[in-house]
Amino acid sequence: MTGTAEWLASIGLGEYAQRFAENGIDFSVVSDLTEQDLKDLGVLLGHRRKILRAIAELKSEVLVSARTAAKPAPRDSAERRQLTVMFCDLVDSSALSVRLDPEDLRAVIGAYHDCIADVIARSEGVIARYMGDGVLAYFGYPQAHEDDAEQATRAGLALVDAVANLQTDIGTRLQVRVGISTGMVVVGDLTGEGAAKEQAVIGETPNLAARLQQFAEPGMVLISESTHQLTDGHFEYRDLGSVALKGWAEPIPAWQVLGISGVESRFEASTRRN
Repeated sequence: MTGTAEWLASIGLGEYAQRFAENGIDFSVVSDLTEQDLKDLGVLLGHRRKILRAIAELKSEVLVSARTAAKPAPRDSAERRQLTVMFCDLVDSSALSVRLDPEDLRAVIGAYHDCIADVIARSEGVIARYMGDGVLAYFGYPQAHEDDAEQATRAGLALVDAVANLQTDIGTRLQVRVGISTGMVVVGDLTGEGAAKEQAVIGETPNLAARLQQFAEPGMVLISESTHQLTDGHFEYRDLGSVALKGWAEPIPAWQVLGISGVESRFEASTRRN
């Protein structure tokens, strides 16, 4: 639309074009017109209402255009960030499935999942996925914290104790294996549908956490070198040296977390490391 005459014609009131022109009203001032202005121009009452409605629509279009222009350019949905990943797996779950009635097994797995969800939440982690008797959890996404690696390690120890103390009435003490790794990942789009939706995390870190969990003995928490570096001083460890993991050409350093060191502050922990 290039001018007042075209605009008036578009709303069926082209007969007023000459009157607008004679009064110096071009398209740049149309939106400033009031009902009194239109009345002074000799515009009929019904036509005044049509013009005022059209002016209101013009203002709305301008506002929407301004908001759209103000929006930042869309970013790539993938995000690169540091993340601590935990894999937790129930020991001998296959044997339980053979021995227990399906309803009893369902109750045991439900209690196990509830226990894990409570521990992970208290440690400011999020459960990304339940995989039968396995659980994948993130620490540092979507909200990052300075002590995510420490919180994940504390959660791993807490899980070992909490699951072992679950009251299940099956005559068997439950045990878990836990693997934890920290590193750079790419967090991508949501995958899956409904309850199966999760944020896709790509990189070596989740794979390493999964392999450490598979290597761990029942009741053991294993962490990677990167997690050890971030938590050293806060926990007691057993250095396992370099362990051979499936998918890695060279052995990978690993540490078993034995317990909390008892330090009371980050400064004390850093002093302990040094």
